[in-house]
Amino acid sequence: MSSTEPVVRSRQTEKEVNGISTQVVCTEFSNYIFIVLTQYGKMGTLISVTPDSRSNDISTSAFSTKVLLGKDEPLTHVCAKNLATFVSQEAGNRPVLMGLALKDSSIDAIKQMKEIIKSCQVW
Repeated sequence: MSSTEPVVRSRQTEKEVNGISTQVVCTEFSNYIFIVLTQYGKMGTLISVTPDSRSNDISTSAFSTKVLLGKDEPLTHVCAKNLATFVSQEAGNRPVLMGLALKDSSIDAIKQMKEIIKSCQVW
């Protein structure tokens, strides 16, 4: 095994989103992409975002969300799906495990956060 290639690839960054410090950590595992997106400095609610196995066409794939730990609220599912769908599609339809702790979950903030996630691409 080569010592130059890390076993687990990970990238992180911190940017301001509507005046709120936002940290992102993206980590690639063989079977999952793990993303932590926080405006509180902690992991927050843990959500699994998985591609629907019944959909064979990647352009029309459906995604299921499931809160594993934390508050199970409709807005949590909407945010997770919006933030993780493109990651899963770009990573060959791998499931995404996402930790979310957001102060601002407005549409504008979500768009900015997607760009931050893209800047930490490990998949």
